[in-house]
Amino acid sequence: MKSTNSNIAIIAIAALGAGAISLFPTVSPAFAFAFGAVITGFTVLTINKAPAQSNSNDSADTAPNSDQASTTLYVGNLPYRANESDVKELFAEFGDVFAVRLMKDKRTGKRRGFGFVVVATKDADNVIENLNNNEFDQRTLKVRIANDPKTSGNPNTEEN
Repeated sequence: MKSTNSNIAIIAIAALGAGAISLFPTVSPAFAFAFGAVITGFTVLTINKAPAQSNSNDSADTAPNSDQASTTLYVGNLPYRANESDVKELFAEFGDVFAVRLMKDKRTGKRRGFGFVVVATKDADNVIENLNNNEFDQRTLKVRIANDPKTSGNPNTEEN
Protein backbone atom coordinates (compact mmCIF):
# COMPACT_ATOMS: atom_id res chain seq x y z
CA MET A 1 0.00 0.00 0.00
CA LYS A 2 2.88 2.34 0.74
CA SER A 3 4.35 1.80 -2.72
CA THR A 4 0.94 2.42 -4.30
CA ASN A 5 0.71 5.80 -2.57
CA SER A 6 4.27 6.61 -3.64
CA ASN A 7 3.54 5.67 -7.23
CA ILE A 8 0.41 7.80 -7.26
CA ALA A 9 2.36 10.75 -5.83
CA ILE A 10 5.08 10.38 -8.49
CA ILE A 11 2.53 10.20 -11.31
CA ALA A 12 0.58 13.19 -9.99
CA ILE A 13 3.69 15.36 -9.59
CA ALA A 14 5.01 14.32 -13.00
CA ALA A 15 1.67 15.20 -14.61
CA LEU A 16 1.59 18.56 -12.82
CA GLY A 17 5.16 19.25 -13.90
CA ALA A 18 4.44 18.36 -17.52
CA GLY A 19 1.33 20.54 -17.45
CA ALA A 20 3.20 23.47 -15.94
CA ILE A 21 6.03 23.24 -18.49
CA SER A 22 3.54 23.07 -21.37
CA LEU A 23 2.11 26.41 -20.19
CA PHE A 24 5.52 28.02 -20.76
CA PRO A 25 6.56 26.98 -24.30
CA THR A 26 9.33 29.57 -24.58
CA VAL A 27 11.08 28.66 -21.33
CA SER A 28 14.85 28.82 -21.23
CA PRO A 29 16.79 25.60 -20.53
CA ALA A 30 18.06 27.02 -17.23
CA PHE A 31 14.51 27.71 -16.01
CA ALA A 32 13.36 24.23 -17.12
CA PHE A 33 16.29 22.66 -15.23
CA ALA A 34 15.56 24.66 -12.07
CA PHE A 35 11.85 23.86 -12.27
CA GLY A 36 12.64 20.14 -12.70
CA ALA A 37 15.00 20.21 -9.73
CA VAL A 38 12.35 21.83 -7.51
CA ILE A 39 9.66 19.35 -8.63
CA THR A 40 12.06 16.45 -8.02
CA GLY A 41 12.85 17.79 -4.56
CA PHE A 42 9.16 18.01 -3.68
CA THR A 43 8.64 14.49 -5.04
CA VAL A 44 11.43 13.07 -2.90
CA LEU A 45 10.18 14.89 0.20
CA THR A 46 6.62 13.69 -0.41
CA ILE A 47 7.70 10.08 -0.87
CA ASN A 48 9.98 10.14 2.18
CA LYS A 49 7.29 11.64 4.41
CA ALA A 50 4.56 9.18 3.41
CA PRO A 51 6.34 5.96 4.54
CA ALA A 52 7.67 7.64 7.70
CA GLN A 53 4.16 8.59 8.75
CA SER A 54 2.75 5.15 8.01
CA ASN A 55 5.69 3.45 9.77
CA SER A 56 5.05 5.41 12.94
CA ASN A 57 1.40 4.41 12.81
CA ASP A 58 2.27 0.78 12.11
CA SER A 59 4.72 0.59 14.99
CA ALA A 60 2.11 1.97 17.37
CA ASP A 61 -0.37 -0.68 16.22
CA THR A 62 2.13 -3.55 16.36
CA ALA A 63 4.11 -2.64 19.45
CA PRO A 64 5.28 -5.90 21.00
CA ASN A 65 3.30 -7.03 24.00
CA SER A 66 3.70 -10.07 26.21
CA ASP A 67 1.84 -12.23 23.68
CA GLN A 68 4.32 -11.37 20.93
CA ALA A 69 7.51 -11.60 22.99
CA SER A 70 9.71 -14.57 22.20
CA THR A 71 11.96 -16.91 24.14
CA THR A 72 14.72 -19.07 22.68
CA LEU A 73 14.80 -22.66 23.88
CA TYR A 74 17.75 -25.04 23.69
CA VAL A 75 16.80 -28.51 22.44
CA GLY A 76 19.31 -31.28 23.01
CA ASN A 77 19.53 -34.98 22.15
CA LEU A 78 17.60 -34.53 18.91
CA PRO A 79 17.58 -37.43 16.45
CA TYR A 80 20.21 -36.79 13.77
CA ARG A 81 17.67 -37.36 11.00
CA ALA A 82 15.19 -34.80 12.40
CA ASN A 83 14.86 -31.67 10.28
CA GLU A 84 13.55 -28.17 11.01
CA SER A 85 10.00 -28.94 9.90
CA ASP A 86 9.84 -32.06 12.12
CA VAL A 87 10.97 -30.09 15.16
CA LYS A 88 8.66 -27.17 14.36
CA GLU A 89 5.70 -29.54 14.01
CA LEU A 90 6.51 -31.16 17.37
CA PHE A 91 6.89 -27.85 19.23
CA ALA A 92 3.83 -26.30 17.56
CA GLU A 93 1.63 -28.80 19.43
CA PHE A 94 2.42 -26.92 22.64
CA GLY A 95 2.71 -23.28 21.55
CA ASP A 96 3.51 -20.71 18.87
CA VAL A 97 6.81 -21.43 17.11
CA PHE A 98 8.57 -18.55 15.38
CA ALA A 99 11.82 -20.20 14.24
CA VAL A 100 13.81 -23.43 14.39
CA ARG A 101 17.57 -23.66 13.91
CA LEU A 102 19.33 -27.02 14.04
CA MET A 103 23.11 -27.00 14.37
CA LYS A 104 25.28 -28.71 11.77
CA ASP A 105 28.95 -29.65 11.68
CA LYS A 106 30.81 -27.07 9.58
CA ARG A 107 33.02 -29.63 7.85
CA THR A 108 30.59 -32.47 7.18
CA GLY A 109 27.27 -30.62 7.09
CA LYS A 110 25.68 -33.33 9.27
CA ARG A 111 23.33 -32.37 12.08
CA ARG A 112 24.87 -32.33 15.55
CA GLY A 113 21.78 -33.41 17.49
CA PHE A 114 20.86 -30.10 19.07
CA GLY A 115 19.33 -26.80 18.10
CA PHE A 116 17.32 -23.78 19.13
CA VAL A 117 13.61 -23.09 18.87
CA VAL A 118 12.12 -19.61 19.23
CA VAL A 119 8.67 -19.76 20.81
CA ALA A 120 6.20 -17.25 22.21
CA THR A 121 7.23 -16.34 25.76
CA LYS A 122 3.74 -17.14 27.01
CA ASP A 123 4.15 -20.72 25.70
CA ALA A 124 7.76 -21.38 26.76
CA ASP A 125 6.96 -22.98 30.13
CA ASN A 126 4.28 -25.18 28.58
CA VAL A 127 6.67 -26.35 25.84
CA ILE A 128 9.42 -27.15 28.36
CA GLU A 129 7.00 -28.97 30.67
CA ASN A 130 5.60 -31.11 27.86
CA LEU A 131 8.76 -31.87 25.88
CA ASN A 132 11.67 -31.97 28.35
CA ASN A 133 12.67 -35.59 29.11
CA ASN A 134 10.06 -36.90 26.67
CA GLU A 135 10.83 -39.20 23.76
CA PHE A 136 10.95 -38.03 20.17
CA ASP A 137 11.91 -40.57 17.53
CA GLN A 138 13.45 -42.89 20.16
CA ARG A 139 15.54 -40.09 21.74
CA THR A 140 14.90 -38.41 25.10
CA LEU A 141 14.77 -34.67 24.45
CA LYS A 142 16.39 -32.10 26.71
CA VAL A 143 14.52 -28.79 26.48
CA ARG A 144 15.37 -25.69 28.51
CA ILE A 145 15.64 -21.94 28.13
CA ALA A 146 18.78 -21.18 26.12
CA ASN A 147 21.71 -19.37 27.69
CA ASP A 148 22.24 -15.81 26.53
CA PRO A 149 25.04 -16.10 23.94
CA LYS A 150 26.57 -12.82 25.14
CA THR A 151 27.14 -14.08 28.68
CA SER A 152 27.63 -17.83 28.19
CA GLY A 153 31.19 -17.43 26.88
CA ASN A 154 32.25 -14.85 29.47
CA PRO A 155 34.79 -16.34 31.92
CA ASN A 156 33.90 -13.67 34.49
CA THR A 157 30.35 -14.94 34.94
CA GLU A 158 29.76 -17.38 37.74
CA GLU A 159 27.86 -20.57 36.96
CA ASN A 160 26.51 -23.01 39.55
